[in-house]
Amino acid sequence: MTPETYRCSAASALDAEPMAGTAPEDTAWLLVEYAGSWGRNAVADSRLPDGVREVLEGAVGVRVQLIRRHGGWAGPGVHVFAARLGATGRVWGTVLERVDQVTDLDLGALARGGDPGLPAHEGPLWLLCTNGRRDRCCAEIGRPVAAALAERWPAATWETTHLGGHRFSGTLLALPSGVTLGRLDPDTAVEACAEIAAGGFPTANARGRAGLPAAAQVAELHVRTALGLDGLHDLDDVSVGLGTGETVSLTVAGREHRLTVASTPGEPRRQSCADLKLKGAPVHTVTGWDRP
Repeated sequence: MTPETYRCSAASALDAEPMAGTAPEDTAWLLVEYAGSWGRNAVADSRLPDGVREVLEGAVGVRVQLIRRHGGWAGPGVHVFAARLGATGRVWGTVLERVDQVTDLDLGALARGGDPGLPAHEGPLWLLCTNGRRDRCCAEIGRPVAAALAERWPAATWETTHLGGHRFSGTLLALPSGVTLGRLDPDTAVEACAEIAAGGFPTANARGRAGLPAAAQVAELHVRTALGLDGLHDLDDVSVGLGTGETVSLTVAGREHRLTVASTPGEPRRQSCADLKLKGAPVHTVTGWDRP
């Protein structure tokens, strides 16, 4: 591929780069509707009021994302969602009259695992990474996926600024489950989201469950694949202990499974279309499984 035609997602797929363990590990999320243009550093580059930008950029322990409807306006007001992710997930949301009301939210409580001061949100949310300023694959692949999902779930579908893993575009974060998917096209995205909405866990395109450490993401996918567990709630509990390697405990039907996950440097590659420096992302492998 020439520099003009190089696509990090095509190169990653051609090499069959593993996706397991690449979902975001952040546990606290804030999503703020902003229909203006998105820069590479979305919040910093936005035209949000100075006070709002300062609060969002200074939110310690909270991952801030800008969101917008595919194709335009989402109606009056500013949609805002907050989420806590991990082995289980929870989402809050509302429509503010003005964007500066975001500064009234208790982001410290959200970071600590508490209620940010919003009502609970019912139903799924589909977040599609579509920010072409971060990576061209996100826009070229992500926007058609967003269009397909918006046709099926118009109220649940949002474009967002950055989910990481450009080379796995199209990439999606499902809330409240935290299930993160990659290498989606419009058809597979609709199928996967329908499965999640029905209480399933689509392992075929799964990167992992956001809010969990990479080792736990890999262990969950390994156990699900080996045991044929395709329900969102088939795993009762997930915990991670650090030591020689990482030990992950998963509870399935009341029985504990302990897995050891090792991390090794991956093959050096371009992590995004515009990144000319070759870097190796960690590759996580299950090296032991103590079954009950």
